[in-house]
Amino acid sequence: MPDTGPTPPPHPRIAAVRGDITAQQVDVVVNAANNAMRGGGGVDGAIHRAGGRAILTDCIARFPNGLATGDAGWTTAGDLPATWVVHTVGPNFAGGERDRSLLESCYRRSLEVADELGAHSIAFPLISAGIYGWPREDAISAAIDTIAGSPTHATDVRIVAFDEQAYTQVHDALTVRGLG
Repeated sequence: MPDTGPTPPPHPRIAAVRGDITAQQVDVVVNAANNAMRGGGGVDGAIHRAGGRAILTDCIARFPNGLATGDAGWTTAGDLPATWVVHTVGPNFAGGERDRSLLESCYRRSLEVADELGAHSIAFPLISAGIYGWPREDAISAAIDTIAGSPTHATDVRIVAFDEQAYTQVHDALTVRGLG
C-alpha cells in the first residue's frame, strides 16, 4: 500500500454551551479582542477581569503593536481555569468591516494557534456578534462552518453563549448540520 503521508487530524466535536466563558475548564479560552490588545468591553473585558493583571501584562509584552483583524495570538490565562488565552480580533461589522473571510480567519487562526500550543479543548465566544454587531445568525454559521471545516488536533470545541437565546440558536444550528 502506498504511503499517503501523515493522517490528517480528525474534525473536532463541537458543542453549544450556555454559560460564562471565563469559567470554562479547557486548555484554551478564545478572547474576542480588539486591535490594541489592551482589554476592552464585552468578552474581552470579562476575560481580562477574571484572568487578572497577568493577561494584560502578557498582551503588552507579546503584542506591543496590537494584532491585525482576523489574526490570533496567545497569552497566559492568568487566574482563569484555562491554560492559555488565544486572542483574536474580529471584524467590526458596526464600524463597516463586513468581509466575512476576516471573521472566518479568526476561527481558523485561533485553531492553528491552539494546535501550536498542543491544546485539545477550546472554548470560543461568538466572535464579532456582540458589540461589533455582526448579525448573529451569520456569526453562528461562520463559527460552525469554519470550525467544522478546519483541520485541528482539538477534540473538544465549545461555542459558549452567555444568554439562552444565543445558546438555543447555536445548538439548533449544530443540530441542523448533524453536529449537535
